[in-house]
Amino acid sequence: MTRWTIEAVCTGTARPFNGAELSAISKRPRDGLVQVLEEGLAPDEQADRSVHGGPEKALHLYPLDHHDWWRGEIGDHPALDEPGGFGSNLAVRGLTEEHVHVGDRFRLGTALIEVSHPRQPCWKIEHRFGHKGMVAAIITTGRSGWYFRVIEAGEVAAGDSLERVAIGAADWSVARVFRALVAGKATRQELSELAELPALTPRLRMKAAAKRS
Repeated sequence: MTRWTIEAVCTGTARPFNGAELSAISKRPRDGLVQVLEEGLAPDEQADRSVHGGPEKALHLYPLDHHDWWRGEIGDHPALDEPGGFGSNLAVRGLTEEHVHVGDRFRLGTALIEVSHPRQPCWKIEHRFGHKGMVAAIITTGRSGWYFRVIEAGEVAAGDSLERVAIGAADWSVARVFRALVAGKATRQELSELAELPALTPRLRMKAAAKRS
């Protein structure tokens, strides 16, 4: 399969989340066309730009398939009914970490985007859902979601297609990269390969190189 349907295009604003802490993890569906720019959807916010957003993490996709899995783990939660409940900008079903590779390119509406790296989970997911252990479960199962960089700006709306137009590093699915660099299960050879993988974000290439040394 090379084409999937965008069920929702979601954006958010930074809001009070945990005392003085801000977060834009709650993304809500947008109506009509949304601009896809180098830094992501316009408008869309990220509270902590050191770990979210920017050209290398312009768009986030957390598969809708995982929402169903989480219901079996934590029960019903209102955020599981939201297409952007995990901070996802793109709501897509039938496409998961095992099926995409770093460097894969997709036509998103009229934009062209490229898979850049897996998302590393943080405490905000557990705070949003009110359940401890979710970060550990993500690391164990690899249900991480991933980021895209924007190669060509354009526009997208719910109902448009997400079409894969090129395969990147065929040996390096998002799931494998996650296991290697986030779950910490890389071999020395894998670290060497990841350190030289051009489509992987510079930050993760540096991490791989440091672990290899």
